[in-house]
Amino acid sequence: MNLTIDKIALLLGMSLMLIGLWGGFTQKNLLKIILSFSIFDTGLNILIVALGYLPGRTAPIIDGSAVTPENLALVAIDPVPQALVLTAIVIGFGTTALLLAYALKLNQHKKSLDINQFTDLKW
Repeated sequence: MNLTIDKIALLLGMSLMLIGLWGGFTQKNLLKIILSFSIFDTGLNILIVALGYLPGRTAPIIDGSAVTPENLALVAIDPVPQALVLTAIVIGFGTTALLLAYALKLNQHKKSLDINQFTDLKW
């Protein structure tokens, strides 16, 4: 099997997503669950960038090089996946910070990070 950089990135992204899902579903510690969410988010970002990669193409900047308005669609990479990933990184960072703040407050209130200790809203 010929592993190119795009196939390696796809495998890495899917692997990180699976590790994040496994950690989110099997862990009982809130910090480990938050870390699993962050790993899943990173894997998803890598997967989106890998899916947007086209070998042999260049950045969509018209600067006098081989990219002209006439052949832009043939030689340039679509910048939308990269822009989406940049936005997702910022949103993921904010979400992780919010989750850590919630975990800190829950730890101060219950003196535990075990998810089984939080049964106040159960029937």
